[in-house]
Amino acid sequence: MRPQCSPLAALAGFVCLCHSYTLRNSVSWAVSSKDVAAEEELDAISEEVAPALLVDNAGLWKQAYPSRVLGADVENPKELIKSDGGDVAPRSSRLFSYRVKEAKRPVNAVPPPHEETARTARYIAHYSDWGHLSTISTQEKIKGLPFGNVFSVSDGPLDNSTGVMYFYVTARDNTVKDLQSNPYTSLTFSEAQGEFCRQMVYDPEDPRCARLTLTGKMVEVASEELEFAKEAMFSRHPAMKMWPVGHNWFFMKLELIQIWLQDWLGGVSLIPLDDYLKATPF
Repeated sequence: MRPQCSPLAALAGFVCLCHSYTLRNSVSWAVSSKDVAAEEELDAISEEVAPALLVDNAGLWKQAYPSRVLGADVENPKELIKSDGGDVAPRSSRLFSYRVKEAKRPVNAVPPPHEETARTARYIAHYSDWGHLSTISTQEKIKGLPFGNVFSVSDGPLDNSTGVMYFYVTARDNTVKDLQSNPYTSLTFSEAQGEFCRQMVYDPEDPRCARLTLTGKMVEVASEELEFAKEAMFSRHPAMKMWPVGHNWFFMKLELIQIWLQDWLGGVSLIPLDDYLKATPF
């Protein structure tokens, strides 16, 4: 007697015969149903991502790190991130990213040579969108112990760097409560937030992947400075304009005491405040 083929077995056989398939992006996006243009863009991104996800790990590695950078040993590797045409090499970390056109880094934003420590510090401070803020905790279980939190920051619009870091905060945040008790804090950035360290295949702890820590006193922005603080934060973080007003958001800034920079081999640099403020990241 010939065995019967179940519908499930038939379906499995059909799937095995298929030689191609489409992989869809599984990441969900918070997009209004009315925003047809955004939906179309997200669909395009999903289709663009699919082929890259079907290659093996080695293929993804080669895509992320150009062969001209891998194994490079030069005195100033930051020059390597320029393409032949003088522009910054294409971004390699756009998988699952959604472009924010209002806060796009200029294509000519190239890290300064590591010997120019003040410029390097200003470059990292200006082009970093977020940093790690350290406080002395007031939380009951860890009172008096270090506590770290991530904050979106800005030292001004992309075309106007001040070197002074601004914040948009609420008193509901544990870190802000800490600052109300002890306003002194340290704000840390890593060059790994950008593209240079990825392109050079530097680990974030590699001293050639710069780290910057700004230490100072957090103060509330005065009324005469509020308009600039709004422009600084909202131009770089446009979503902030829609945050719930019931949280009573307000602006703070970091009054600098020390600028600490680790960039390249051979130790750290303590940059004089005047040199830092006079430098330009552009």
